[in-house]
Amino acid sequence: MAAKFKIQTFDKIASEGLKRFPMDSYEVASEFSTPDAILLRSFSLHNHAIPKSVKAIARAGAGVNNIPIAQCTEQGIVVFNTPGANANAVKELVLASLFLSSRKIYQGIAWSQSLKGKGEEVPKLVEKGKSSFVGPEVLGKTLGVIGLGAIGMLVANAAESIGMRVIGYDPYISIDAAWQLSKNVEKARSLEALLAESDYITLHVPLMDGTKGFIDKSKLALMKDGVKILNFAREGLYNKADVLNALNSGKVSCLVTDFPEDDLLSNDRIITVPHLGASTPESETNCAMMAVDQLRNFLEDGNIKNSVNFPAADMPRNGGSRIIIANKNVPAMVGKITNVLAEQNINISDMLNKHRDELAYNIIDIDGSISDEQVARIRQIEGIILAWVLHKK
Repeated sequence: MAAKFKIQTFDKIASEGLKRFPMDSYEVASEFSTPDAILLRSFSLHNHAIPKSVKAIARAGAGVNNIPIAQCTEQGIVVFNTPGANANAVKELVLASLFLSSRKIYQGIAWSQSLKGKGEEVPKLVEKGKSSFVGPEVLGKTLGVIGLGAIGMLVANAAESIGMRVIGYDPYISIDAAWQLSKNVEKARSLEALLAESDYITLHVPLMDGTKGFIDKSKLALMKDGVKILNFAREGLYNKADVLNALNSGKVSCLVTDFPEDDLLSNDRIITVPHLGASTPESETNCAMMAVDQLRNFLEDGNIKNSVNFPAADMPRNGGSRIIIANKNVPAMVGKITNVLAEQNINISDMLNKHRDELAYNIIDIDGSISDEQVARIRQIEGIILAWVLHKK
């Protein structure tokens, strides 16, 4: 009987996701000395020793800041995330925050609570004080959506459906997102034009070198006076000092962010949400199911989908043994691998070679079987990062 795959879990993973691991071929537990894969949500692996047995790590969520990606790549560990699985949950929170930024609902609720104990005076006080919480409707206003991935696309479509003019900006929009985008969402002539025309701006881009501090003094200067900014993407997308100055001057009338920090909590023009983007039971289930399916596809067939450090790769099984190899993306590596197999009289029936930056990934189906000693010969090739075998199905 073949050994079961061992999946080590951190955090609480939705049970509907874990049920997708077949009990006859998988063991799932929070502690293993030699796990084959790790499944987690927010647990940080940066100060955690990752066993050498680990072939893959799946994050049930989109962000992977809690995973040491560079270290994993060096060790030949495929890191997966689940983009889009929580997209609807984030979209709904962004829409709620759009209204909160405009109508002063949040401030009005807090003020209403302060009237507790006023007895019969409350109705009169409400009528007298409600004028302090006047805010504009979003109907007919312009929303600028920066980033049209899974979440940005849903936000743009939803905002258009409630009567807003929506301008989208994303120079790297995927074909799938473009197909799903409403035909009424306008393509921004330029980022500068979007910033100048929008009454509300919502950010949906990843945090990387090119987007860190993306909203800064120069971009704020292009915006309308009284603009409202929503950030439910990543902490660090705006220059905090520049945005605080713009809030204090009135250039920005409201900032809503899913990433509270101490110096944001004392400004009454800022609404902080405790990172609730994916905090719905539906989202947690979707993320867990997607993460489990991706782990299974990799561990059982070597296929890769939604990896943040390895190339996408998908090749149907032919029923025979399959060799999984990762190597440095340098010339002549494929030839060296196939030569070793040929020297050992192993015939290749099918092969897939993909690369991503400095890494190459190979799926090789062979006729017959291959021994541990023969796989060890492949590992001896200079530049090989990993080599392991999936036996006949």
